Amino acid sequence: MARKPVTAPAPAPVRPADASTTAERVIAFLLRSAPAARRERIYAFLQLTRMDRPIGALLLLWPTWWALWLAAKDFPPVGPLVIFTLGVFAMRSAGCAINDYADRKLDPQVSRTAGRPIASGRVTPREALITFAALLVFSFVLVLFTNKLTILLSFAGAGLAALYPFTKRYTNLPQVVLGAAFGWSIPMAFAAVTNTVPPVAWLLFIANILWSVIYDTEYAMVDREEDLKAGAKSTAILFADADLVIIGVLMGTFLLAMLLVGTRAALGWPYWLGLVITAGLFGYQQWIMRERARAACLAAFRHNNWVGLALWVGIVVALAL
Repeated sequence: MARKPVTAPAPAPVRPADASTTAERVIAFLLRSAPAARRERIYAFLQLTRMDRPIGALLLLWPTWWALWLAAKDFPPVGPLVIFTLGVFAMRSAGCAINDYADRKLDPQVSRTAGRPIASGRVTPREALITFAALLVFSFVLVLFTNKLTILLSFAGAGLAALYPFTKRYTNLPQVVLGAAFGWSIPMAFAAVTNTVPPVAWLLFIANILWSVIYDTEYAMVDREEDLKAGAKSTAILFADADLVIIGVLMGTFLLAMLLVGTRAALGWPYWLGLVITAGLFGYQQWIMRERARAACLAAFRHNNWVGLALWVGIVVALAL
C-alpha cells in the first residue's frame, strides 16, 4: 500500500519578543475570517505599525490628553479630541514604520527585534516607506481640520518623527529626540484648542521629554549588550552602571516639572494625589529594576502606562471639581 506523504507542520508565525499577548489575541480575532495568506500579510503590516504593541501609542496618548484637558480647562471640544486621538495612533504607527526602515540592518542582530517584519523579510523596506508616507498624509489631513497655527506646528512634528530613528547612529541621546517627537502633540493640542501656545504648554513639553528619556532608557536597558555589539547608541549605554541613579534623578526632575505645571494651571488636590501616586509608581520601577534583569526593565517600561493614566485622572478630576 502506498504511504501517505507526511505533511510538514505549518511554520509558527514570526513573533517579536516584546509583543503583547493580549493585543495579538485581539488581532487574531479580528482577522479570523480573512484568507490565511492574506491574514499573514495583513498581520505583518500590523506588526510593522506596532498594533501588536499598543503600549507605545498609550505613552504618546497620555501627554496629548494631558495637554487637551489643560488647554480646555475642562473636557476638551470633541473635534480636537477625536483628531488628536486618531493622530496619536497614526503618527506612532508612522514613526514605527520609519524606525524599522532605519534599523533594517540593525534589527536582525538583536534578539528582541529580529522578528520584526523587515528584519524577518516579510515586509520590504520600500513597503515600509510607503506605509510611513501614507500614515503621514492621513495625519496631515486630520490636522487640516484644525487651525493655521496647528498646521504650521505639524511640519516640525513630522520632521521630528522622521529624524528620531536615525539619531541612534550619531548620538547617545536619541531618547531626547524621541521625547521631543512624542511630546510635539502638546504644543499642537494647545494651539488647536486655544490658538496659542502658552508657557505652561512648553513646561509640559519639557516634562514629557524627561519622562520619555526615563521610560525609553528602561526600554533600551533590555538590549544594551546587543546594541553595544551592533554599534547602536542609547542613553542606556551612555549612563552605563549609573543608569538607575540617573533615571532616579530624571524621575525627580519630572515630578518637579509636573508640580510646576500643576501650580501654573491652578489644579486642585486630585492632581496632587495623582502626583504622589506617580512618585510611588516610580519607586516601584526602581525596585523591580534593581538587578537590571532584562524582563524587569521591560516590565518597568510598560509600567509607565500607569504613570500616564494616574496623572491624566488627576488632571481630569481636578478640573471637574
